[in-house]
Amino acid sequence: MSIWKWSQWLDPIDPGHRISLGEGHTPLVRSRWIGPRHGLNDLWFKLESANPSGSYKDRFAAAAISRMAADGRSHCLATSSGNTGAALAAYCAAAGMDCTIAIVETAPAEKLRQMMLHGARLIVVRGFGVDAATTDRVFRLLCAWAERPPFALQISAFRYSPSGMSGVMTLGFELADAVPRHVFVPAGGGGLALAVARGFEILRRHADYRVPTSVHVVQPIGNDTISTPLTTGQPQARSVTCSTQISGLQVANVIDGDATISACRASGGIGVAVSDEQAWQVQADLARHEGIFCEPAAAVSVAGAIDAARQGLVTNDQRAVCILTGTGFKDLAAAQRISDQQPIARIDGDALEATLASGSRPA
Repeated sequence: MSIWKWSQWLDPIDPGHRISLGEGHTPLVRSRWIGPRHGLNDLWFKLESANPSGSYKDRFAAAAISRMAADGRSHCLATSSGNTGAALAAYCAAAGMDCTIAIVETAPAEKLRQMMLHGARLIVVRGFGVDAATTDRVFRLLCAWAERPPFALQISAFRYSPSGMSGVMTLGFELADAVPRHVFVPAGGGGLALAVARGFEILRRHADYRVPTSVHVVQPIGNDTISTPLTTGQPQARSVTCSTQISGLQVANVIDGDATISACRASGGIGVAVSDEQAWQVQADLARHEGIFCEPAAAVSVAGAIDAARQGLVTNDQRAVCILTGTGFKDLAAAQRISDQQPIARIDGDALEATLASGSRPA
């Protein structure tokens, strides 16, 4: 089964042009430790790491590359900080298409290797994703190139690829089965939160969905293009000089921000800004106490839910879902930060019994 189960609400594409690797329908797991510890007794995690390339961006890639196939385009141009590029490279490989990706300078090496394994051509652009002016120039140049056949530009934002983002709306459709009161979404450019909010809105209009689900935007403090304006009542997002180290959420420009503020505010959603340190701590807690190893960008959503509970904005009897966008194995520097706190015991063979008995962890 794939996202095409929801084809009546996606960009209409002939079944013969649909590309799928089995994306979507990912697990929803109840929190056993983090939720109860922070006053969220009905907290759940949507594990998007279970998608074929390890992140929710496979939903985007399936719809985007299918649209290219239907339109007779054969060379994907894209931008990425990691997950989008990995997903597009995989789906381009499945479709027999070429793939060229302009890469955010701070993208983790593991994500670059994943793209290259699928045959993508990578171009790392200095300042891209951090400096708003540089990022805008890259977008404008790629948009111009995308006007030339056989190219098509795929950026995971409604502003640039509404067809691809229709695939991401399926997250909202799936989450509706759990009837959550709150959904916490990590945000860079805002496309994911906007897609989830629009997914719920489609269900309200066409499927008699009556649960007042609020979609909340969570961002790192160093990239609060959307969360702070949403919190302070502003109608528009803002460009920033990005200072967060959370890979995947380093988007200095507005992109889908204005529409995201409008859609999330209409749902009753709020904006939450968390520190990088909060995200890293939650990432470690998820790994050690929930058995879930996600990337730091995913942990941002859980840090936001904890902060909202602390402020009394979510009560312990309300169902809350955090979208965990991708696997932690895509960012091994973050993995090392956690694992280094748990040293490996190195002992002589004759010391094994004593070590087991003591329960100690020798240096």
